[in-house]
Order: sequence, then structure tokens, then C-alpha cells
Amino acid sequence: MKTIAPALEVITNSYGSSFTYTKHAEKTNSKAHLWHYHPEIELVYINGGAGKRQIGSHVSYYTNGSLLLIGANLPHCGFTNEQTGNTNETVIHIKPEFLGSDFFVAPEMKKVQNILKQAKGGIAFGGEAKKRIGKKIEMMENEPPFQRLMTLLSVLDELESAEEYTILNADGFSMELQTQDNDRMNVVFNFVKDHFQESISIDEVSSLVSMTTPSFCRYFKKISNKTFTEFVNEYRLVHASKLLAEQPMSINEVCYESGFNNFSHFSKSFKQYTGKSASQYRHEHKIIIS
Repeated sequence: MKTIAPALEVITNSYGSSFTYTKHAEKTNSKAHLWHYHPEIELVYINGGAGKRQIGSHVSYYTNGSLLLIGANLPHCGFTNEQTGNTNETVIHIKPEFLGSDFFVAPEMKKVQNILKQAKGGIAFGGEAKKRIGKKIEMMENEPPFQRLMTLLSVLDELESAEEYTILNADGFSMELQTQDNDRMNVVFNFVKDHFQESISIDEVSSLVSMTTPSFCRYFKKISNKTFTEFVNEYRLVHASKLLAEQPMSINEVCYESGFNNFSHFSKSFKQYTGKSASQYRHEHKIIIS
């Protein structure tokens, strides 16, 4: 079976700058469907809207926009598309050593150094900090180069002080792996992303990465700290969350559209994962999004 090769994204600095600043209006980010990674640290602010985010082995559904800090070489998909409903998306890419190898070891940079270390697992920020810092990120678009750099350092400092945040791969997932491991995991994640609505055989996935099924199961659990079945089910549940909040289809249709073939199992799994029944989740999130 044909698989999608892992995509190493090559990023070029903005003209006259030591980092890259890109602002996408609504639907103009064409990389939402791509599973990719790059050596740059990525800071993303999505102004409004709701959608899916997959970073490392973490997958979740966001509402009212998102503010994310993603470490170097941590693979992820894009976060917006024509269904997201966001106003715009601002993306900043910085190399870990973009101001020199010793800059962040200075005493004044201790907080920034700390947040960049935590970003290895991917961080999602919430609450008041998301909007306040997001506004500063958007204002950088019209700043001259020196002021834009100062604002970036200020933003990183503020992120470290934010009280509402979640480390997305807190259970140990890391892509600081050998090239062979990185490639294997990217093949697996791409396959799940493209086939989660179908029945997925662990034997088939194991063969895609040239491993026996028992070896693959141990390997996946060691790297992601969750079983392959758990990962697939989480991916399906997040897709179900998205459909419940956005689409006028029945809960039964959501179940099967998300890759589940048993409604009772879907209902039980959804409540365990979200703490709410599917109907309760739909009611609450329609209120939030509308």
C-alpha cells in the first residue's frame, strides 16, 4: 500500500529578519492537511474558530482559537482549513540558536530558556493569556524589524509566566529520535490520519514499518506512552468532537463517520474521554462556537 513520506518542511527567514513571521488570512494556509516537522520552534496563534490539532501523539479539538508553542522537530499537522472559521492564523518560526548559541543561557533569558525546553512536548495556552499574547503576536506584523524582535522576546517571556497552559505530550512522547524512528512514526501517523474512518489492522500498520506486530506494539507504547489502539481511538473521538460541534448530523451518524462500528462502544468511550455524553457535548459546544 502506498504511504505518504514524512515531510521535512524547509523554512526560510523573512527578509531582513532572524526568524520567520507569516500571517494567513482565513483559509490561506495550505498546509493544514500535511503531517510535517522542521528544526525550527513554531509559535502559532489562531484568532477564533474551532478545529483539530495533532501534535506528536496528542490529538484534541480546540474552540475559540488556539495559542501553541511547538518544539523543534516535533511533528504536527496544520491547524486551520476552510471549515475552521478562524479570522486569521499567525505563524512564527525560530531556530533554537537564532540569536546565537549562548544567547538564551544569559541570566536574563532564564524564563525564555525554560519555556523553550517545555515546548519539546508542545504547549497549548488558554484563558486570558491566549487573547492578550495573541494580540501582541498579530501586532508584530506592522512593526519594524528591531521592534518585532523585541516583541517576540517579550512574548516568549510572557508565555513562561502564563498560568493556564497544557503540555500536550506530557506523558513522554518525544521526537528526539534516530532518523529511522522518526520516519517510522511519521508513516504510522500519516496512515492513521488518512484511514481512521476505516477499520485499521495493527498487522497492516506493523507491516508498513517492517516490524512484527508484537514488536510494533511494544515500540509504539515505548515512544508514545500509549497503545496504538488508544491512539487510534483518541483520533476518532477528537474527530467526533469536531463533528458534534460543527455538523448538523445525528449522533449515530457521527459515530460511524468517526470510524466506530459500535454505537454503544462509541458512547461509552466518548464519555470516558470528554467527561460528557455526546448530546451534552454538542449542546455545550454549539453555545461556545455560536
